[in-house]
Amino acid sequence: MNPKTVFQIFKNLSSSIPNPTTELNYNSNFELLIAVMLSARTTDKTVNKITSSLFAIANTPEKILKLGIKEIKKHIKSSGFFNTKAKNIAKTCEILVKNFNSQIPKTREELETLPGVGRKTANVILNIAFNQPTIAVDTHVFRVANRIGIAQGKTPEEIETKLLKIIPKKFAKTAGNLLILHGRYTCIAQKPKCKSCVINEMCMYQFKNI
Repeated sequence: MNPKTVFQIFKNLSSSIPNPTTELNYNSNFELLIAVMLSARTTDKTVNKITSSLFAIANTPEKILKLGIKEIKKHIKSSGFFNTKAKNIAKTCEILVKNFNSQIPKTREELETLPGVGRKTANVILNIAFNQPTIAVDTHVFRVANRIGIAQGKTPEEIETKLLKIIPKKFAKTAGNLLILHGRYTCIAQKPKCKSCVINEMCMYQFKNI
């Protein structure tokens, strides 16, 4: 796909999505980290319900640790894989207190030392909390990138690498969220809403007019 088409795609998406950011609710970088950790295999809507009650009583590493594993599990049990997530959250809080003065680290290398934090989660934190031009390739981004032909690959890492090479600087910090939201509400997995899509003319999806 040529650069002019790529630019037009993100220009159109920006016009239709005026506030391209996460739909997770948070009031601090720590809350954002916990919310993103909980979002694996769980909808943002469910995560927001969980965190609304959890953060009301524990919104710092120290307070989360005071709850203990059993209480953490009770609060997040509606999240997928809550047992593993509870352990990772507790261990992450311990490391944050011990090694980072309870602050969220600002580098990918440091973020990925936290249990339960992989490349995708690190990219979300770097982009939203620290305004860095990273792209978290979730299922939506992976699907949309391959489907519309802007970047094709078999792994999230491959898609991420290709996207970072072609995305115009003007949209470097918002591209990931634009693709996520476009995939969540328009370019959905089953029966994408091609007739109302703002990038229909640029899209290379072979079944887009069906």
